[in-house]
Amino acid sequence: MNELITTPVTPGLLRGALDVERTPYGLLPHRLPARARRRIPDEQLAMAESQPSGVRLAFRTAATTVELDVLPTKRAYRGLPDPPSGVYDLMIDGRLAAQATVPDGRTRVADFATGAVEVHDGPSGTARFTGLPAGDKDVEIWLPHNETTELSAVRTDAPVAPARPHGRRVWLHHGSSISHGSNALHPTAIWPALAAAAGGVELVNLGFGGSALLDPFTARAMRDAPADLISVKIGINLVNSDAMRLRAFVPAAHGFLDTIRDGHPETPLLVVSAILCPIQERTPGPLTVQFEDGTIRFRPTGDPAAVASGHLTLEVVRRELAAIVSERAADDPHLHYLDGRDLYGEPDNAELPLPDDVHPSEDGHRRISENFTRLVFSPGSPFATR
Repeated sequence: MNELITTPVTPGLLRGALDVERTPYGLLPHRLPARARRRIPDEQLAMAESQPSGVRLAFRTAATTVELDVLPTKRAYRGLPDPPSGVYDLMIDGRLAAQATVPDGRTRVADFATGAVEVHDGPSGTARFTGLPAGDKDVEIWLPHNETTELSAVRTDAPVAPARPHGRRVWLHHGSSISHGSNALHPTAIWPALAAAAGGVELVNLGFGGSALLDPFTARAMRDAPADLISVKIGINLVNSDAMRLRAFVPAAHGFLDTIRDGHPETPLLVVSAILCPIQERTPGPLTVQFEDGTIRFRPTGDPAAVASGHLTLEVVRRELAAIVSERAADDPHLHYLDGRDLYGEPDNAELPLPDDVHPSEDGHRRISENFTRLVFSPGSPFATR
């Protein structure tokens, strides 16, 4: 084998990140800028935004061997089997060509009962891809969507050149763990990545597990990020965290949209409500976590009668979002609403039930992406090419 050429990972090689942090090991991609990260109130969002869902390295090369030196931080939960290592997807000219995992790295161990978190140090490792086709090609390495990943260097058996300008529209999306990619088995199988590929757009994914809570700092990050298309998927985290009541929710939703519009006054903006989640349709949160046969299941603890006093359910949130968009659309012709049950509703749930009662399976991600592509990117739809 030819001697490998080492190329340090620089911000110019990355797509899908809003910021990078220099660490003793290398570069840590972030999906929220530093100013927003200083406002983060909890460990959950800090972890979620550092997991590089939708973030990828992009370059052009004739290499048949590509190695990426990384330091992952893996998740584990006390009392449960360790989840599998995150997957690195190598795409050639837009098609999945190879995959790799890195078993080494740090481990972040969370205790559901106490909320305590311990981090255990571990060594760095290398994602290796060999036997790639010869000849010049556009390469993207999609980082694990569920594993914080620090990056050091790329090694190849042919020189690396900057990626060519892609000319695609940039789609900026914000949502919950479903958009983040929960239950998907690899990073290009999360529904936003599938929909972006089908729609021919460049994804910036601000799907944050447990953290789509109308945070003002997230809205400001979206206001300041370049985007040709914007979507916000709102509902499930507000309900399952029992984060606010109806009185607070309506102005918070308006404020979130107002802030985005301050930076993108005429950009197509799609508000998407939650997909079907039977346990939260008419029952408020908060959710509790249960372990059944070594797996996680979620159960609501709220009282349906509390809706009368302003507690939120998915039915309430959908009704209010539809009203908010209808009211605002009178002065904002580029604002649109999509009922999340059109992406995953009763027929989909009957065929592809939610494995933990909240998050879709990998086939569920594919179904959501197919419906999103049909309803949002097709001619005459909100994100159609004008």
